[in-house]
Amino acid sequence: MITEKPVAIVTGGGSGIGRATALQLASDGFDIRIFDLSLEGAEETLGLIHEAGGAGAIQAVDVSNTESVRAAFADLARLDVLVNNAGIAHIGNVLNTSPEDLDRLYQINVRGAYHCLHFGIPIMLKNGGGSIVNLASIASKVGIPDRFAYSMSKGAVFSMTLSVARDFVDKGIRCNCVCPARVHTPFVDGFIAKNYPGQQAEMFAKLSAGQPIGRMGEPEEIATLIAFLCSNKAAFITGSAYDIDGGFTLLR
Repeated sequence: MITEKPVAIVTGGGSGIGRATALQLASDGFDIRIFDLSLEGAEETLGLIHEAGGAGAIQAVDVSNTESVRAAFADLARLDVLVNNAGIAHIGNVLNTSPEDLDRLYQINVRGAYHCLHFGIPIMLKNGGGSIVNLASIASKVGIPDRFAYSMSKGAVFSMTLSVARDFVDKGIRCNCVCPARVHTPFVDGFIAKNYPGQQAEMFAKLSAGQPIGRMGEPEEIATLIAFLCSNKAAFITGSAYDIDGGFTLLR
């Protein structure tokens, strides 16, 4: 489908950072394509985009599945921006992380990003270039307790960012990643409710205080950085990883 507006794909756009990014890019004039396994969340995001006067569409996509991603990109004639946001978390060290845990993190966080890069970049090349932003993490750079599999997956995202940036720097494609610390998303609320029933407020305060700035990041703050990297104002930036961590790495 050909559109006059520049097209941006946001994976995992149904909630959290993905939703905030989709809304921000829509307000910047992009026609948004939300790829998400959960259509319920994606529909809510799309509704917010339409309420604000933006354009977009949703598609049920399992980023870990090759054919699902192939089909999602098949009819796309234009792609200006790709935000690889879809991902999952895991808590555990190398001893209590099972092979199944490791495979699950790899399939979604690593293979999922690969799939979208593999099928998205050819479309960008046909149209003269584009911008890619991958969601890495401060766990890509520093050791965090009990984040063995998660750190592995986000380290791979960081490395893929550098590789893509290098391979396509002379072809009009920029590729960067952002490395957030803890961000207040529905995942965090769900984790606290599940693991600390009756202690939600106490644990929320504890997790917030774990960052030097004294609070968690907000999805909109991460989205603002992503949108900048996607814009022409960042035309001289590629192969970079941006910490957005409330000072977390200052203490490492």
